[in-house]
Amino acid sequence: MQLLFDFFPVIAFFVTYKVTGNMFVATAVIIVAVIAQTAWQWFRHRKISQMALISGVLVLIFGGLTLAIHDKAFIQWKVTVVNWLLAAGFLASRFFGDKLLIERMMGENVQLERPVWATLNWAWILFFAALGAINLYVVYNFSEETWVNFKLFGMLGLTFAFAIAQAIWLSSKMPAEDAPPQSEKPQ
Repeated sequence: MQLLFDFFPVIAFFVTYKVTGNMFVATAVIIVAVIAQTAWQWFRHRKISQMALISGVLVLIFGGLTLAIHDKAFIQWKVTVVNWLLAAGFLASRFFGDKLLIERMMGENVQLERPVWATLNWAWILFFAALGAINLYVVYNFSEETWVNFKLFGMLGLTFAFAIAQAIWLSSKMPAEDAPPQSEKPQ
């Protein structure tokens, strides 16, 4: 249910575009959906997740520019900006604080060595940078309708595939639960 709630604005955008065929109407709907989603999150939990806040602000800025200037490129670029900001956040975490961003996100549930965290952090940096670039490639080389389909299904599919690949890779890096500690292993 939470996943559906998280994707509510994107789904509303997609459905509106499919029904109306109009990017500007769909943009207005995603703005309203983000405002409603944020209000609901605040009403229920008295807090808004940082990711939802950043994405919401960018939808308001880029969606507002799309409607004010009547140029759909702004809403199309928003996807790239969000992904590149995420890549920058993961990169910046290498220089600020004692833990990498991925370790802060997953560290309570997964115990890994520092080099494994570093590799995983780099993987997310590259993934988000590539996803932003792929979005621009689709924007400028395919039809508007193809981009709308890619925004929902392509981005979600690529993220899901990356998460599965990450889980498989992580499973090979996890210490075995029944393995004796390093000092107890027979020589």
